[in-house]
Amino acid sequence: MTDRPMPDTISFLLAYVCKAHRARAEALLNDVGLHTGQELFLTNLWEQDGQTQTELVEKMCVQPATISKMLTRMQETGLVERRPDPDDNRVSRVYLTARSRQLQEEVEVVWQELEEQTVKNFSLEERVLLRRLLMQIHENLSDDSTP
Repeated sequence: MTDRPMPDTISFLLAYVCKAHRARAEALLNDVGLHTGQELFLTNLWEQDGQTQTELVEKMCVQPATISKMLTRMQETGLVERRPDPDDNRVSRVYLTARSRQLQEEVEVVWQELEEQTVKNFSLEERVLLRRLLMQIHENLSDDSTP
C-alpha cells in the first residue's frame, strides 16, 4: 500500500480533468448538433475525405466496433455516407455530406472556445510545458512494452 491516498495522485486528478473537459466539450458541441467524438471523426474526414473504416480506426485509436457504431449514428443523422470503394467492392469508404462540410467552421470555433477555457490564466510558457507533459503522459500510457 502507498502512503498517497488515491485522490491525491496525478492519475486521479487527470481522470477528473478529462471528465470535466469531456462534459464541457459535449455542451459546446451539442450547440452545433454533434456529440463528443463526432468532431474528431469529422476532423479526420475534413483532412482526407473517403477513408476506410480501418483507416479511421487507426487514426482515432479506437476499436472497430466504436467506429462502426459511430458511423451508423452519423449516417442516420446525415453527417456521413458510406460508398463502395471503386477499386474493391469488399471495402466501403466514408465520405462527408454537404451538412458535415458546413459544420467545419462551427466545430473549429467550438474547439477554439474549448481550448481558451482549458488554458485560461496560463502563460505561454505554462501552455507549452503542459502540452509537452501531456504528450509525455500519452507516450507513457501508449507504450505497450511496459508492464
